[in-house]
Amino acid sequence: MKILLLGKNGQVGWELQRSLSVLGEVIALDRRDVGGDLSDSAALAAAVRAHQPQVIVNAAAYTAVDKAESDQAAATQINATAPGLLALEAMALGALLVQFSTDYVFDGRGDQPRDESAATGALSVYGATKLAGEEAIRASGCQHLILRTSWVYAARGGNFAKTMLRLAAERDQLKVIADQIGAPTGADLLADLTAQMIPATLARPGLSGTYHAAAAGETSWHAYAQHVIEFARSQGKPIKVAADQVLAIPTADYPTPAARPLNSRLNTAKLQAAFGLTLPPWQQGVDRMLTEIF
Repeated sequence: MKILLLGKNGQVGWELQRSLSVLGEVIALDRRDVGGDLSDSAALAAAVRAHQPQVIVNAAAYTAVDKAESDQAAATQINATAPGLLALEAMALGALLVQFSTDYVFDGRGDQPRDESAATGALSVYGATKLAGEEAIRASGCQHLILRTSWVYAARGGNFAKTMLRLAAERDQLKVIADQIGAPTGADLLADLTAQMIPATLARPGLSGTYHAAAAGETSWHAYAQHVIEFARSQGKPIKVAADQVLAIPTADYPTPAARPLNSRLNTAKLQAAFGLTLPPWQQGVDRMLTEIF
């Protein structure tokens, strides 16, 4: 099997290089490689045609959520136009396309987990462009796996946990948003799920479709920060902030250019049933990531 991986050096792409290697030949590109820049449609299409992969995995995306509000053209090209082009190329080749999407396609209302059939309603340019990419893929008719996820982190690169650890070592008090609810999901978990789902879908094309893929359970950014800080404290790491000085604040107290969904809960029952997989609790992945960082 030949797999074309785009976005090889991102958090998910880096883990995919590992997980996909057991399935066959992986041609891994990033934006510095010929054909790996999603902003260059002609070169991207030429790369797909030159490599003739059986599977295309797109882990590249425009993820600067706030910047996208003033950079809509670039976000649209990378998050919507390029996935649509990949879908058409996949359709022509008879290839499977794997695309990663986001809880930001939803409006964040309510307090129940959204399933794949729930109405969308993106609040931001980022969310709207990711949704447009999904729609282009579905409209193409190609065999595909669209994996919507939330709150992605990895030991490699920057992430929320690392930021909290740095601030907790420097400050006497932290204020963290408590009314956004979701599930921190490891890039390694997403990569391992992808490696399981690809061969299953190639063997059973009826599995093609959109799935919610996130760690089990739910938390707020505030409770996530508390978990990270207390884990670090238990490991003897230098923590200055007292436990009762990690304060909960509402989203309204921390305005940003792009609106965030308050409810990022994703119902993953469809994925677990279709592929016979179990999604671990978010704490398990976060603790493993913290142990790796330490």
